[in-house]
Amino acid sequence: MSYLEYRVKTIPAGWRKVLFMNWGLIALIIGAAFSGFAMLISVAGGNIEPWALSQMQRFSIGLLAMFIIAMTPIWIWRNVSVPIYMLAIVLLLLVEFLGSTGMGAKRWINLGFINLQPSEVAKIALVMLLAAYYDWLPADKVSKPLWISVPIAFISLPVLLVLQQPDLGTSLLLLLSGVTVMFLAGVHWVYFGTVIAFTGGFVLALFKSRGTEWQLLQDYQFSRIDTFLNPDSDPLGAGYHISQSKIALGSGGWTGRGYMEGTQSRLNFLPEKHTDFIFTTIAEELGFIGTISILAIYVGIMVFCLHSALRHRERFSSLLTLGLTMTFFLFFSVNMSMVMGLAPVVGVPLPLISYGGSAMLVLMGAFGLIQSAHVHRPRDNA
Repeated sequence: MSYLEYRVKTIPAGWRKVLFMNWGLIALIIGAAFSGFAMLISVAGGNIEPWALSQMQRFSIGLLAMFIIAMTPIWIWRNVSVPIYMLAIVLLLLVEFLGSTGMGAKRWINLGFINLQPSEVAKIALVMLLAAYYDWLPADKVSKPLWISVPIAFISLPVLLVLQQPDLGTSLLLLLSGVTVMFLAGVHWVYFGTVIAFTGGFVLALFKSRGTEWQLLQDYQFSRIDTFLNPDSDPLGAGYHISQSKIALGSGGWTGRGYMEGTQSRLNFLPEKHTDFIFTTIAEELGFIGTISILAIYVGIMVFCLHSALRHRERFSSLLTLGLTMTFFLFFSVNMSMVMGLAPVVGVPLPLISYGGSAMLVLMGAFGLIQSAHVHRPRDNA
């Protein structure tokens, strides 16, 4: 036994868990969050209110929650994955009766101290349940039709409930996250080919349903699709958001106009500048250097998570970490694609940076689960 291994063994078990935390990942998470605080102060004209202060408070709570979740053994999270999923479903059902409406959709439950968005909870709960399911299921049954139907039901239920709100963006993220976990678990590629074919038929049905009695999307959602395909067709109406976003993105150049010097955000030309479109504020004020720095932080977070996942010996820990990492990837990639006009505007926040309580707290909970798997994986010297 080396001296270092001996010293590790002499540390009390509780403190040893803290030592085993993925501190590089934590540093990157804090870096992304502080970048968000700075941008929220900028879009508020240099003031810590009304967004930055509350975001700091939520991040502090989320950071504490992440440590508590990380210190909890990973087998406990595997065992409670079903109750957490059921809680998420109940919350989604309660939205229909107790939910508050904003921007044409009923997505939140007012808890007094926070407007909880149950669909955010569902994203994490779904990955947890699928990871536990495939951890329990023998490998030779993974691609059997009977056992394929179970995860499809798990995925379909929250997707359909979120579509009712309506929230197309979140429902698509739920679908993609669930399908990703199925793929990582080893489900045969034929099923994914079938899903792709079904998706193509569904997209065709969406467009065919427009203007009929069985229209599958709301009018404003079709407007978003029209705007995506041709944003210049209505630059002062449906295409206003993406047109202003592109102006802000292009005006930043290499180094940007300067911190708190962005005209699009300061003069309120840029819509939702503190939430969904905050990435364009970064591009305008800090330029290409600022945006590539944020992207580098995100890639760094993914690298740390993927490296941890590849070292897990337990199937649940590996699938959970990979599934949550891909969910995080979908978050920022969809948001960036949206504001650059590469995808329809679907209302997905930029993780750790956009203003929002539910998204911040749930994401920190997800990182807590990743840390729990990392801390509690078997170690030869632990």
